[in-house]
Amino acid sequence: MDDTPIHEQNTPRQASVSAVRERDEDLLAELGYKQELTRNWSLVHNFGVSFSIISVITGITTLFEYGLTTGGPGVMSVGWIVVCFFTMFVALGMAEIVSAVPTSGGPYFWAAILAPPGQAAFWSWITGWFNFLGQVAVTTGISFGNAGLISTTATINTSYKPTAAKTIGIYAALLASHVLVNCFGVKLLRYFNDQSIVLHSIGVSCFAIAVLAKAPTHQSAKFVFATFYDGTGVDGVGWSMRASPAYVAVCGILMAQYTVTGYDASAHLSEETNNASWNAPLGVLMSVGVSGVFGFFLILSLLFSIQDFPNTVSSSVGQPVTQILIDVFGNKGAIALMTLIIVCVWHCGLFSLTSNSRMMFAFARDHGLPPFFDNVNQQFASPIRTICLAAILAFLLAIPSLGSSVAFSAATSIATIGLYISYGLPIFIGLIHPSSFRKGPFNLRAASRPVALIAVMWITFITIVFCLPELNPVNSQTLNYTPVAVGIVATWAFGSWVLWARRWFTGPIRQIEEERMGIPVGDPAKLAEAEEIMKDRKVGVVDVQ
Repeated sequence: MDDTPIHEQNTPRQASVSAVRERDEDLLAELGYKQELTRNWSLVHNFGVSFSIISVITGITTLFEYGLTTGGPGVMSVGWIVVCFFTMFVALGMAEIVSAVPTSGGPYFWAAILAPPGQAAFWSWITGWFNFLGQVAVTTGISFGNAGLISTTATINTSYKPTAAKTIGIYAALLASHVLVNCFGVKLLRYFNDQSIVLHSIGVSCFAIAVLAKAPTHQSAKFVFATFYDGTGVDGVGWSMRASPAYVAVCGILMAQYTVTGYDASAHLSEETNNASWNAPLGVLMSVGVSGVFGFFLILSLLFSIQDFPNTVSSSVGQPVTQILIDVFGNKGAIALMTLIIVCVWHCGLFSLTSNSRMMFAFARDHGLPPFFDNVNQQFASPIRTICLAAILAFLLAIPSLGSSVAFSAATSIATIGLYISYGLPIFIGLIHPSSFRKGPFNLRAASRPVALIAVMWITFITIVFCLPELNPVNSQTLNYTPVAVGIVATWAFGSWVLWARRWFTGPIRQIEEERMGIPVGDPAKLAEAEEIMKDRKVGVVDVQ
């Protein structure tokens, strides 16, 4: 008979959860890492973080003006379907990889695992820096967009006059709130996550239904699905006249593609997720699929409820969604619903910073960033240093908004390109080196390579498109500085590799094996020497499989 007090005995469920966590930690150890982060997230929580970061109400609301003026309703509605279709191929490719390699590092770790041993460090370095860029830019796009929504809402029935400087100040306050919760309220993140899931599902559904039900009149299906509008010309001559309507249409899908971004969070949180080999890939797929459905419903509800298209496009409040809500609900109703949107976007920004900091922590752990950032605060169980780094860089990326009319859309383009390149590189490597890809429980089998090919082609397409000029004519105020930012990171990544990083960066570090060998993990010189020894013994990162 077991003499252990009843309150101390494990129930079958507790024993099962304990066994799952033990298997997860064993797999992480096989991949070369110790369990440092707290592993207590379920599939729902893992899905919820990616779902919150995708946050259809965030992307659609903050880029609704861009969508209306860059192609109009037809491009927004049909473009959403096209983008979600091709994005699912990217998500499938990522899900198959994260099932095999469930670590916080995400894409840069996948690149190292899937590449041949001699190329592992190079591809890991390049992928890591593009993911780094995208993570910073997506945090900027979310929270800076929220600052703009707050500024716009504050003008309703008040004498408040928004300026670029005031918006930057609001943005700084939002980032500060996200830093505080992420640093000192890790245990609260699960509860914020639960709130976010409810807000982004039930809340967004109720919002969309209310708008449709209350709208005095509704636009026709032809308006919603077939109306093309070109507002890309500063002087009235848009790109449809200077180039072609197709040019405007492909630029206009930025709203949809930026919105359906950030689902790599399920991978970055895999070291905190139970049964990660299944739950992390399912989190990726569920977040994209569910967001696609909710987003389409939200777009249709807003487009069908437009009362006066010209007035909505050139709204005096400066935000088409706000104008739609004013026309439908009046000023007080619009303020109430805009508050709901702002709260949803705040949650989105919170978890974007969570995901961002986890990626940076993992990259620092593998010496992609200075070792100073390889730190988890023991008291609060959070990587405080990378949380602060992520927030500071996100703030700096928004500074050009003080003098640029396209700064926000450029930030969203940078986020989209940076993240999708980092998604695409591991998928591409797995496509051309299938022998290095040992599949996990989630396995596409015969469909694996066709899916990967379509994903890579789509990512190549959007990378080119989102670097194109958005407004005509192109000048210092309308320049799309996306190619500049992406070019700087690309130059840094490739240049630093050639000049110095290739001499010491060895790709993902296997902490456990190093500690068993008595190697000081924080000493780059000793680490590089040990890695060379391991290479001589034909032990490479692929062997952790």
